[in-house]
Amino acid sequence: MARNGLMWVWISLLVVILDQVSKLWMDSSLSFNQPVNILPFFDLRLLYNEGAAWSFLADAGGWQRWFLSGLSLIVSGVLVVWLAQLGRKQVWLAIALALILGGALGNLIDRVIYGHVIDFIDIYYQQWHWPAFNIADSAISVGAVMLVVDAILEGKKE
Repeated sequence: MARNGLMWVWISLLVVILDQVSKLWMDSSLSFNQPVNILPFFDLRLLYNEGAAWSFLADAGGWQRWFLSGLSLIVSGVLVVWLAQLGRKQVWLAIALALILGGALGNLIDRVIYGHVIDFIDIYYQQWHWPAFNIADSAISVGAVMLVVDAILEGKKE
């Protein structure tokens, strides 16, 4: 077993599996852009995002698929190297990086295979909708918040 942050890569694998299974399930079960109400603030709604976060670059003409895929590969490589350099006691940081890695790989798989990312979680209040997202996006967001918390806590130690 690795004696560094790579021992947490199983979390990345779990995120990728949950993400891909949920996307396949939603893609085969839902009609495109037809909401299925779950709670007064939460629908399942199948959407395809050809861009990055909040559909940034979605209308760029196709080149963004390969640009974002390449960027995901580079970021994933950096995360693996960073994980490998962590000590066994840097658990919080390792989990944060593993979550981000799993999310990046989950969305990368979509971009390479389908040319878009499958989103299906629609959170809203009245007529205001948060941009639709998926499990990979959630893992990236949780991991990013954990990175910020880690940076704040490490800053207070010094």
